[in-house]
Amino acid sequence: MSSFRFIRCFATRTRAPKTSAFVFGSMTPLSTVSVSFRNRIFPSARSYTAQTTEKKGRGGALLWIGAGLIAAGAGYYFFVYPEAGVKTLVPVKKEPDYQKIYDQIADILEDNDWDDGSWGPVLLRLAWHAAGTYDKNTKTGGSNGATMRFTPESDHGANAGLKAARDKLEIIKKNNPEISYSDLWSLAGVVAVQEMGGPKIPWIPGRKDAEAVACSPDGRLPDASKGSSHLRDIFYRMGFDDREIVALAGAHALGRCHTDRSGFEGPWTSSPIMFTNGYYQELLGKKWVEKKWKGPKQFIDKETGELMMLPADLAFIQDKAFKPYVEQYAKNEELFFKDFAAAFHKLEELGVPRTGDEK
Repeated sequence: MSSFRFIRCFATRTRAPKTSAFVFGSMTPLSTVSVSFRNRIFPSARSYTAQTTEKKGRGGALLWIGAGLIAAGAGYYFFVYPEAGVKTLVPVKKEPDYQKIYDQIADILEDNDWDDGSWGPVLLRLAWHAAGTYDKNTKTGGSNGATMRFTPESDHGANAGLKAARDKLEIIKKNNPEISYSDLWSLAGVVAVQEMGGPKIPWIPGRKDAEAVACSPDGRLPDASKGSSHLRDIFYRMGFDDREIVALAGAHALGRCHTDRSGFEGPWTSSPIMFTNGYYQELLGKKWVEKKWKGPKQFIDKETGELMMLPADLAFIQDKAFKPYVEQYAKNEELFFKDFAAAFHKLEELGVPRTGDEK
């Protein structure tokens, strides 16, 4: 057997200095991070930015091998077999640049030809539905796997319309093949919340994609036509309590329903691309009457008929245990942001194997 030695070589990739910061997580390295939300009406500018101080050092060196190998961003092990005179370059998978990917997702959010002008709400829904299939008893489903790429999960009624969101992120995946779909989708949910004025969400990478055999069974996501008992069955299965259930429902401040997807129609709030506590304020502050139409049962505000609520939404003010949290969040946006950030981080961690050492 031939003996061999290896020499670690690098091409053009430079490691991110310790001073860089991922603004989408709360686990921020020592750095100077400038966070500003410049437009509460429409987030046309980047809401969260990282100020990074680049330090020169050995990490930026470019080593030429043989005739001159240039492999952008790739690391290599250079194996040398002295007896045979053979030199082999073995590529090593590079680590994703998560801040770069965050920025790329943020750059594709604004689109005047899509719904109310932003892809944020549907990307948030994609992240939510990918994670919300978790069953704590069987430890199946959840954010790990991205099995919505396959049938039958992609065809589940609750996932109608999410193909557009998955397709929208394909350009990001193509430009960053090293990130898993699972991490990409979950990160897109974080980007959506933050870039539309919501709280900073702790986010941890490391999800792995699975094959079609791991698809979750239908029926694990909430049915908007049902009440509080159903909501508890769905969310308790994932491991959430009543406060967390109400906090997560606050995501309905964003986006709208479509008849060609869910069968329902209309926005929950008058600012569907701005993350606020408006969902709770609308629930409590308006008189809701059943909409008279040929579609499924839903409610509209009596005053204008422009906003809507679903049966599952009204359950939050009809249920004596849920309603106090609605009242708290309606009065205190800071509290809502705090509880939503914690609950959404927990949601995106469902089904993801962790050692406890991740940052």
